This record gives sequence, C-alpha cells and structure tokens, in this order.
Amino acid sequence: MVGLGGPGPAGRRPGERGMVTAELAVATLAALVLLGMLLWGIFLVVVELRCVDTASAVARQAARGDAKGVRLAKAAAPPGATVSTSTRAGVVTVEVHVRARPLLSGMPSVPLAARARVAREPGGDW
Repeated sequence: MVGLGGPGPAGRRPGERGMVTAELAVATLAALVLLGMLLWGIFLVVVELRCVDTASAVARQAARGDAKGVRLAKAAAPPGATVSTSTRAGVVTVEVHVRARPLLSGMPSVPLAARARVAREPGGDW
C-alpha cells in the first residue's frame, strides 16, 4: 500500500528521496580533504629530505674545499631556502632553512630546517 505511508518504490519512504546524494556529497568532500592533507604531508617530507640532502652535499663539498661543488650543491636546495656555512675547529657546519608554503592562501607556512657537520679533509683549498 503505497498511499498509506508504507514503503514506496524500491523500499523508500516518502521524504527520504535524495538522502543518498547528500551523504555521498559529504563523504566525497571528506575524502578530498583527507587526500589534500595527505598530499600536504608528503610534500613536507619531500621538502625536508631535499633540505637534508642539500645540507649534506654542501658540507661534503665545503670540507673538500671545492667551491664549484658547493655552488652546484646549493643549487639543489628547495626554492626559497637559505643555506649558511660555518667552519669552526676543523668542522664544517651547514644549515638549510626554508618555509614550506601551502598552495591555498590563508593557511600557515611550515618552517623546515636541516643541519650537516663534516670534518675538513686534509689538503683542501682553504
């Protein structure tokens, strides 16, 4: 008996039409937000690894006294990164700092940094 408040076609009740569509829209939006957060996390890990790689490469080249190698290693730094090198007591220390900025405006940037220390090699061009 469809007209007396019983289930309609395919077991649906009156007033429930469109519920699946609304639930699907909310679930899709939640999945997209989760995907965006995962991609942002992966991006941060990649930028952090690039900072670590740059710091270690610059430190190795600076410990050897290879100025051209230092320039090439600094070129591999993430965009906007600052690379600082210091030498104290025969140890070369390199620090790389960068602020990872999200694609969406209004979201905070994340500061990332890496440090590498290498002993100077004997016979380098100092």
